Amino acid sequence: MKTTKGTALLGAVCLALAASATPVHATVIGTNTPAPQVSLERLAELPAAQRAAWAAYIARSEKQRQYDRDTLAAELKAGETAPPAPTAGSGKMPLNNEAGWYATPDARAIADTIVSFQTPSGGWSKNQDRSKPPRLRGQRYANDAETMVADPTNFDVPQDRFWTFVGTLDNGATTTEMRFLGRVQAQAPGKEGDAYRASIVKGVQYLLMAQYPNGGWPQNYPLEGGFHDGITFNDNAVAEAAMILEDIAEGHPDFAFVPQALRQQAGAASARAVRPILDAQVLVSGKKTVWPQQADAITLKPISARNYEMRSLASAESAEVLMFLMRQPEQTPEIRAAIEAGIAWLKASAIYGKAFTKLSEEEGRKLVDRPGAGPIWSRNYDIQTGKPIFGDRDKSIHDDVNFISKGRRNGYSWYTNAPQKALDAYAEWSRTGKLAVSARGAAALENAQNVSGKP
Repeated sequence: MKTTKGTALLGAVCLALAASATPVHATVIGTNTPAPQVSLERLAELPAAQRAAWAAYIARSEKQRQYDRDTLAAELKAGETAPPAPTAGSGKMPLNNEAGWYATPDARAIADTIVSFQTPSGGWSKNQDRSKPPRLRGQRYANDAETMVADPTNFDVPQDRFWTFVGTLDNGATTTEMRFLGRVQAQAPGKEGDAYRASIVKGVQYLLMAQYPNGGWPQNYPLEGGFHDGITFNDNAVAEAAMILEDIAEGHPDFAFVPQALRQQAGAASARAVRPILDAQVLVSGKKTVWPQQADAITLKPISARNYEMRSLASAESAEVLMFLMRQPEQTPEIRAAIEAGIAWLKASAIYGKAFTKLSEEEGRKLVDRPGAGPIWSRNYDIQTGKPIFGDRDKSIHDDVNFISKGRRNGYSWYTNAPQKALDAYAEWSRTGKLAVSARGAAALENAQNVSGKP
């Protein structure tokens, strides 16, 4: 058959349309709205018996925030200029090397830098290259804000652009530092490992202090306001905090040195995390589904985060929550019901025959048809319809990822295969009624590696 320019052009257009795999009608279905923060004024929403504990928590947070600032300021003499803030980078804290590597000078150097950047309250900031030299005297613990433009329409603009994420669980921060130090100290049983062990103990105390009265954790502590105050399932912050405390309570070899009394406190804190997790599981028409990326600390209802992170049912975060629930030593009927409902939702929401992949430099990533592909899941699903949704920087909410801005489409993990690990674990859990210790440890390790540095 002879090919003309016209037929060639028509063929190219058809191929382009097939590659886009987009519906005929793509729609902006809503506008994102900001999340409420934790404040004394909002405590009226709680039962009277709970308000005193929350008021004490808020006061302690404010005191710790000032303590962090004052401690840093005291490192400099009057009139002395502070060093530049640290620059953003990937963590470079490997957790899966051979045990002997953690005794090497390279590992010790990373551990020394980690200890130097621990905040006075006991946490760490995020997105910092720990292979770089230790923190300088008077140098801030955290980078400048990711968003330095003072834009009140941007949900991500902090109260203080030069003091943000000073202690956080976001992107695996704090828990990854603690796990790395645990491996290094295990190879340094003498005095040379004392600083690492002391830093871990301080980190445990930080997690205990940061835990909300209802058992959840905020993204940032001391509290920073905005969506950072929400109980954060995004990047598995709550699950990671609970799992490392559980490992400490159970005497994991990396944390066996932790005093028994503190281990007991860690175990109790991890157990308390179960209650808000169960209560935050979203009900739709009276039926349990999965979890949001963030839940309001006061009401446990889904909330938004950044401009493009709307209230939703979150597949990847829910997978990690399910892993945490499956590893609980006491599998109560309520926990089992939550697991069964969450797994059923993941199975029903899996997507086959599609791939979210880079088409070209010009187009970047798009969702396209790919026979035999899958399963994958949308990162976010609409709470009422159960259909995939996607956000953009202008706060618009879309029903098709291919029609959001190129920068946002390529700058976020809109599709994921993370729920598959929960389905795989469920197969074992449903047979035995529990998750093997080896599988539990592997899940925690994989998660700590995967979330570090994610957008």
